[in-house]
Amino acid sequence: MPPPMTGSRRIDWAALPPGVRAAVEDLLGGAVVDAVSLAGGFSEGVAARLRLADGRDAFLKAVSARTAPAVAGFHRREAVVTGLLPPAVPVPRLLGSHDDGNWVALLFEHADGALPAQPWRPGDLERVLAAATAMAHALTPSPIDASAAARPRLGGWPSLTGRDELAALARLSPWAAGHLDELIGLEAASAATLAGDTLLHGDLYPFNVLLSAGRVHVVDWPHAWVGAAHCDVLTLLAGAVLGGLDPRPYAETNPLTRRLHPHEIDTFLAAHAGFLMRLAVTAGPAADPHLTGMAAALGRASLRWLRRRTS
Repeated sequence: MPPPMTGSRRIDWAALPPGVRAAVEDLLGGAVVDAVSLAGGFSEGVAARLRLADGRDAFLKAVSARTAPAVAGFHRREAVVTGLLPPAVPVPRLLGSHDDGNWVALLFEHADGALPAQPWRPGDLERVLAAATAMAHALTPSPIDASAAARPRLGGWPSLTGRDELAALARLSPWAAGHLDELIGLEAASAATLAGDTLLHGDLYPFNVLLSAGRVHVVDWPHAWVGAAHCDVLTLLAGAVLGGLDPRPYAETNPLTRRLHPHEIDTFLAAHAGFLMRLAVTAGPAADPHLTGMAAALGRASLRWLRRRTS
């Protein structure tokens, strides 16, 4: 059974301070009469569909910078990124934002849809891969300067060489602990293979995708970075291993990955798994267990694909 696709530290609309709720209603131009927390993603704070008195719907995400400063920073960056995305990108439109120095709130169009079933259904995965491929074309060259985007959330194996970290890694993945030198080498070689001029989502897992009958919606863009066009597709395929799908046929036919040198895929998988396993190992007891559980599961999935490729 895949881990939960939602964090454990969400709060309800009613828990927001009255001033923040009033600011949200002012931005929307109507009174909120109903709010339903939605699944998907691991950010703290509110993530809810709002129903207005006039029947309109909107999606709200909001967090306190005092209790979750990193997440507040992500929200602020997402407001910048989504405001610069071209219409061809399948992302709900940003309706407005509120930032009083503590509470940061973003309002988006409500996207009808549901999280993809896990394990992936092949037809759903094919739809999302097609959307990711079209997205890469639409975002090349990047509409955002690389200096304004996030740093890629890749790499981390060198931080796991200490005695305690290595012991924790061995509990999560004995294979990784036994091949740490090789993984560090592949990660070091990844810088040259990850360079590019495509704006990437940077967090393209099923909990950041909504599927409706006719559309794929890609949400949560704070980790967008500029690099090689194939990275989002490889992220999707590595995650699909978690549900037992063989990624090789998809990688061999997708326009963004079918001509890659094997070394380019291997270095990405190593760097991708390094970030996830570092997060799982070093997060500490105060971290959201849903988040660290998902990171460990996705990291092991990437390692399984890498192990098959290199054994």
